[in-house]
Amino acid sequence: MVSHSWYNSILLPLTASPPRFVSVEELMETAKGVTNMALAHEIVVNGAFQVKPPQPAEGSLEKRVKDIMHRAFWDCLEAQLKEDPPMYDHAIKLLGEIKETLLSFLLPGHRRLRNQIEEALDLQLIQQQAENRALDIGKVAEFIIGMMGMLCAPSRDEEIKKLRDITGIVPLFRAIFQVLDLMKIDMANFALSSIRPHLMQQSVEYERKKFQEFLEKQPNALDFTWKWLRDTTDTLLSCEREDKASFSGAAGPESTPLHPVTVHNHAYLRLLKWDHASCPFPETLLMDQSRFLEMQLELEQLSMVAAVLLIVYNSTGPALSGLPDVMGRLKGIVLVLLAEMHTISFSAEEAFATIGEKLCAEVGGCLSQHGFPLLSTEQQSSLKGQIAAVQLPDNSIRRLIDSRIQNFLLGFLESGPQKCTPVLPSGLAPIQRELEVIAVKLSRLVNYNKLVFAPYYQKMLNKLATT
Repeated sequence: MVSHSWYNSILLPLTASPPRFVSVEELMETAKGVTNMALAHEIVVNGAFQVKPPQPAEGSLEKRVKDIMHRAFWDCLEAQLKEDPPMYDHAIKLLGEIKETLLSFLLPGHRRLRNQIEEALDLQLIQQQAENRALDIGKVAEFIIGMMGMLCAPSRDEEIKKLRDITGIVPLFRAIFQVLDLMKIDMANFALSSIRPHLMQQSVEYERKKFQEFLEKQPNALDFTWKWLRDTTDTLLSCEREDKASFSGAAGPESTPLHPVTVHNHAYLRLLKWDHASCPFPETLLMDQSRFLEMQLELEQLSMVAAVLLIVYNSTGPALSGLPDVMGRLKGIVLVLLAEMHTISFSAEEAFATIGEKLCAEVGGCLSQHGFPLLSTEQQSSLKGQIAAVQLPDNSIRRLIDSRIQNFLLGFLESGPQKCTPVLPSGLAPIQRELEVIAVKLSRLVNYNKLVFAPYYQKMLNKLATT
């Protein structure tokens, strides 16, 4: 029995939905589809995505078996070459693999290079030379290294140079294969970067198709998405009612229906305040859950940084405003001390006490250096107290900064390609660069998600608008 297979396929424990019996074959097919879709999604939305060589964990059984097999192979090759006369059976097979690898790096127009490789690595000729004791394996290796130098990325020039310094045939061939493996990875990443711009539309259609196939097998696969949008609608309507109540005794604003786009954009912002431990994530955004969590943690830190700096500047008046580099130094101190704020060992009380001490010392040094009056003992004590209070979730300054961050991000989501970047709210200047990076990342994720799941969102949002 499988409950909510969409989540089970990606191995996230969530609240059970009404069960549906599926066969093992269906489950395996679904898991494979989810895996393929997740990979395609990662390539499109993650500009830094790269293929990396597999690296077994040090000391693992896989690593030990791999090392034993490799050592046995190269020992066998070395034993053959030391025979009298030398046996080249393994060596010629290796040359065949090297030849195929070099040819795989060529483009259709590289005819001259192709001919050179075919001629220099003619396996039949090499076999004949070996049988007649006329094979110069060092000369063949020299050709291979030269061709690798022509075909490799500039970042591999150092590895190619090191190959020329290796004298033993077996160590040389071993190193050649290691560098060829790296060149294969380079080629794969180059191909990815080249085709990524063309993958967008195909990926949108592919993800939508795969999700529809899954939805047909698991009709309740949008339950959490529906709840996410419905709860957002309820929250917005509740806020609207509270705003109207504040106009008691006066003519309040006329009630206006919530626009589906407004609901949708606010729903995405709610994901940056999500309780990942207890609230199931919307199915349509499951592959981006880790990205939203990462942005959420970054925003929590930035919110505290901006709140602390706003308190410092409000406490010192205009004295610090015109001083160069002061903001950067103060921000650096806070960032360093809050770097581990999401770890288990982090002590907020100790961190903010240290922040208060260090900022008071830094501010005092700046004021003294530029001839401004120093903060009194009472002012320093008040400043430290206000800074310490930022750690509290209901702190007014922290909530003010957080509200302004949310408004800025909302403006980013509401601004289309033809619209200007929203104006940065007051108090967010110290974190402007980091905030804009997050806003761009959020906007890209949201826009892509809307493209993929537009038909499903449209139906749900229209239904919510009429209820």
